[in-house]
Amino acid sequence: MSKIDYRRQTVIVTGASSGLGSEFARQLARRGADLVLVARRADRLKDLADELTHAHGVTVHVVARDLGRSDAGRTLRAELESRGIHATGLVNNAGFATHNALTDEDPDRLQSMIALNVSALVDLSRAYIGPLASADTGILINVASLLGFQPTPYLSVYGATKAFVLSFTESLWEENRGTGLRVLAVCPGATKTEFYDAAGSQSADYGAKRVTPEHVVRTALDTLDRRSAPPSVITNGRPLALASKFLPRRLIVRFMGRMARR
Repeated sequence: MSKIDYRRQTVIVTGASSGLGSEFARQLARRGADLVLVARRADRLKDLADELTHAHGVTVHVVARDLGRSDAGRTLRAELESRGIHATGLVNNAGFATHNALTDEDPDRLQSMIALNVSALVDLSRAYIGPLASADTGILINVASLLGFQPTPYLSVYGATKAFVLSFTESLWEENRGTGLRVLAVCPGATKTEFYDAAGSQSADYGAKRVTPEHVVRTALDTLDRRSAPPSVITNGRPLALASKFLPRRLIVRFMGRMARR
């Protein structure tokens, strides 16, 4: 495939009000893409939209919305197309974690996490897979996690949602080979974002060194531009993912549990 011309792209970025979402928006705008920014915090989205419009001269639309509903993707597409906005790219970044033993978790909070991390991502992907595949160089980026490669005690539900995202996205990569759609699962390790505040624990990084959002997003977009891009990319922390392939599962689970309790 040829290098992506982002000046011809209109990309939806979910969870765009902070962290990796806002950084995806900045780097895509820098490359010339028009954007649709989606998150709950309208004030942050508007500030970011103004920043990107003034800095790069791109068109930025803002949609303040909670995506944690069963038809999130379908209703978003219907709203955007009613406004004449036809996306050629989608970055599914919205998601959150909680850091607790399962017995201490709020059941409603867990359901909200699964709805956002999994259900909304699937519905958005399904809603847009057709038009993205029809575009000359459509892009679909789903943000998974390094924690999707192994069990994650005290982040058990979050880790399981990211394992789902990784498997789901790699399957879409194969289903869409030979079309104009590029599909990539991005698997960040520990990153300097608000993730840990939302999770309620700074130890949710399992003791790993945190990298910047700039590094994660730059690695993702550079990978997507490869002539033969892989179905997924680990942006940092690769040794942990490799260890999960070669060490007994019992050792991996116990190691992750010890790190989480520190």
